Amino acid sequence: MKKKILFIMNNLNCGGAEKALISLLETLDYSQYEVDVYLLRHSGLFLSKLPPEVRLLPEPAEYRFFDMSMRKAVLHCLRRGQFKIAILRLLAGSIYVSEKNRVRCEQRVWKYLANSLKNIDTKYDIAVGYLEKNPIYFCIDKVQATKKIGFIHNDYDKLGMDPKLDQVYFNKLDYLVTVSEECGHILRERFPNLSDHIEVMHNIVSPSAIQKLAMEQVNLKDRDITIVSVGRLNVQKGFELAIESCQQLVQQGYPVKWYIIGEGEERERLEKLIEQHNLQETFILLGIKENPYPYIREADIYVQPSKFEGKSIAIDEAKILQKPIVVTNFTTAKDQIKNKFNGIIVAMTPAAVCEGIKEIIENEELRKQIVFNLGKEMLGTESEIYKLYQLFM
Repeated sequence: MKKKILFIMNNLNCGGAEKALISLLETLDYSQYEVDVYLLRHSGLFLSKLPPEVRLLPEPAEYRFFDMSMRKAVLHCLRRGQFKIAILRLLAGSIYVSEKNRVRCEQRVWKYLANSLKNIDTKYDIAVGYLEKNPIYFCIDKVQATKKIGFIHNDYDKLGMDPKLDQVYFNKLDYLVTVSEECGHILRERFPNLSDHIEVMHNIVSPSAIQKLAMEQVNLKDRDITIVSVGRLNVQKGFELAIESCQQLVQQGYPVKWYIIGEGEERERLEKLIEQHNLQETFILLGIKENPYPYIREADIYVQPSKFEGKSIAIDEAKILQKPIVVTNFTTAKDQIKNKFNGIIVAMTPAAVCEGIKEIIENEELRKQIVFNLGKEMLGTESEIYKLYQLFM
């Protein structure tokens, strides 16, 4: 008899955790598991990528009131006689106003959101909150399951969350899973009582699938040196640092063009920075691309200027496509890059990123050695699914 599995996620927007979930779902053995997915919002580029074997549960209608302005939400609830939700939305609104830390705001609002959402009636063998905050909280509070698993996709200490609030929920999980050894070490230090329940499962990446998709034709080559970065347009990804690095390269006479693939709340601010540095023709925000791999393939250099990461899927993808890589020295960078062997790790400053890119450009021997070493790496992680199967037992 198949085990019933539920995966919980906010949405399927174009992010690393969302991409990781799709890869996981594409790898699961559906002869053994019956799989449902619950999304708080039915939105995102990857929504169309759900495998046909997966059943997408209905979107919770009440969630939209917490994803719109308070005035609009309360008026809408009052007109429909949803007085309880109107009150809960007002209470949540007071936190939105008073809590300046957006991450902790989401944590604190959960108790009001939870009281607005219906429980899932189906009993599952395993429920998986596949992201920190709401998906894990929903897994604990709103789902009946024999076993419950939570995923953390980042360096927990850099996320800015309140560990005391999370401790209550993490204590109720059978396993807390994260995506790299360093992230696991950080979780064990932060939650020592949970050490025996913390597991590491690397994101699933398929080199053959990426190499096949990368063969689609795009045309980026209109200058000598093409740089590509991939990531959501938010503070974590460090793209303001990339803009300043790009300006330094241009000022020093390097004919570069830098493309960013991704979308997010920082677009307007980044566009202003690009304009201030007069880089409109040099630093290009391409937005979301359903298939980013041809752009990475076309690049001369891949740069990840992040402030923190869990385990970057984009870096693994650039490694598979054998691109010379420059990354900033975020906490988990050494989990993926060995400096001067399969990439370059630089300090988290515009000048250091600029110098790292220049070293790749000017040092042909180093550049060729990095590409050669990447060609020898075994980068497929499809077997990581067996770690999850062990947790499902």
